[in-house]
This record gives sequence, C-alpha cells and structure tokens, in this order.
Amino acid sequence: MNETASVVMPEATIEVIASLAEHRALSTAQVHAIHLPGRGLRRTQQLLADLERAASICHVEARSAPRRLWFLSERGADLLVGAGEVKERPKLLGPREAAGPLRAHTFAVNEVGISFLEAARERGDEFGPLSWRHEIAHPMSRGRGRSCRTLFADAVLTYLRLEEKHIAIEQRLVELDRATLSVDRLVSELARYAQLFRAADKKGEPLWRSRYAVFPRIICVLAGASRKALVRRREVALLLLGSDPYLSNAPAVEISFCLLDELKRRGPFAPIFHAVGDSERKVDWLGEDGDDAEPTRSEEVAR
Repeated sequence: MNETASVVMPEATIEVIASLAEHRALSTAQVHAIHLPGRGLRRTQQLLADLERAASICHVEARSAPRRLWFLSERGADLLVGAGEVKERPKLLGPREAAGPLRAHTFAVNEVGISFLEAARERGDEFGPLSWRHEIAHPMSRGRGRSCRTLFADAVLTYLRLEEKHIAIEQRLVELDRATLSVDRLVSELARYAQLFRAADKKGEPLWRSRYAVFPRIICVLAGASRKALVRRREVALLLLGSDPYLSNAPAVEISFCLLDELKRRGPFAPIFHAVGDSERKVDWLGEDGDDAEPTRSEEVAR
C-alpha cells in the first residue's frame, strides 16, 4: 500500500497542491489570490514555505517578474494520487521548465483564470481554483496518431452563473496571445476553430460534441506589448477575421478579443470585449452591453 494514501492533509494544503498540479506554475501573489484572498500575504508565504519544507512543492527564482514561481514536486504528486484528488498522476515541471520560455505565457493564462475567479466571488457564482484547465486537445479529424489533426486551446474555462430560477453553464475556449506571432499567423490560428467546428465523425456528428453541449465561444486575450500596440493588433485581427472564408462559413464560431490588463483591472463583466463581425461594439464576456465607466481608484483597491 502506498504510504501517502493514508496521509490526511488540511483542506487548504491539498487545494494549493492541486492548483499547482493543474496550473503548472503559480506566483506567490497568484496562490494568494486563488486560495487566501481574505488573509494577509504573509499567511500565504508561510503556507508555501511549510509545503516546501515538507517537500510537497518547489520554487524557482526567475530573472523577471514574477520572480518566484511555485510548482509541484514528486512528493506532492504522490500526495494527490494517494488522497484520490486526481485521476491520473500530474505531469511535473522541472525548475528549468517552470522558469523557461513558456513561463510568461503560463503566468498570463492563470491571470485570466484568476480574473474570472474574482468576478465569481463578487457575484456569488461558481468558478473555483480548478475551473480552468490548460492545453486542452481537440481532435480535428478521425485519424489516430500522426494522422490525427489536433487543435490545442490554451485553456478551457467553465463558469456557472447562478440565476434566480436556473443555472447557466458558460464555457469558453481561451487563446492567450503575447504578441510573439505575426498578426496574420494569429488570425490563421484562430480561424482553425472554424475547422474544428466542422470536423465530424463517420456518421457526420461533430467531433466537438463529445466534450461540449454547444460549441464554446472563443476569447483571445492580448498581452505582451504596450496598450497602443495591442489595440492596433486587435483592430487588424478583427478586420482580417471578419473576412476570413473559414469563419464566414461557420457563423456559429464566435471570437472576441480583450486586453489582459483591462481584464485584470475591470473583470470579465465589464464591456472590454470586441467581437468579430461587430468590432465597434464593446460588450462583456457574455456578449452583453454594460457600464463602460472605468472603476474608481477606491473600487480597484477594494477588489
């Protein structure tokens, strides 16, 4: 019998370890925002230090902010498996991978998830620490192995809106763009979602229906450059996608853009999104109009 199977851990401890397993690497501030938002940052630092002393997690110092990143250790993976918290043993990162070229991308994707998490807390909706998942594979053909074409979404998030008489389940496919690709390459990558929408099995059933009840909307979050450059990038991408032949033949595929800084500052329920086909209109992540007033400084601090 695995000795870790009988280990009983505090709920806060297992949740932090599970988050690191799901989200690859998190900064101290991100762990704080996800798990201990009502406590002082010092408490989060103590918890992480305790977990590292117990060899459940590790950290690495990066050359640029965020300086310190936390990731799962071998023992932490053993604890999750022994506690029955995961179906499969989590994939582990090493220090070089955690602080490597994909660090900024992973960090930004987790910032997107945290923005939705904070909005859900304010509204009383359901969106927890594990409600977004990274690098989700979507088959685009019926083949197997190398013959199977696959689209990898940077993340998939599932958000439950608690209405008075019903629960609305909202799912989104998230693409995080850090301005490392040319705009036409970004457009080409996003247009592939139209191909995913049309991909079908031998009976003509859409392949995506094995995962989703309805085809999720796509959110492209822009980061990695100045606001002026990102706004220009968004405008060009919207223009090119608006005339893309693949998307023109798949009107059910809805793509919208937002800037990561605005998402973090104002949240997903602010009208910060611009959709393909209606780029002049500013809407929230549900496609609805909202109050376009910027939050006051006191409101930002309160968040």
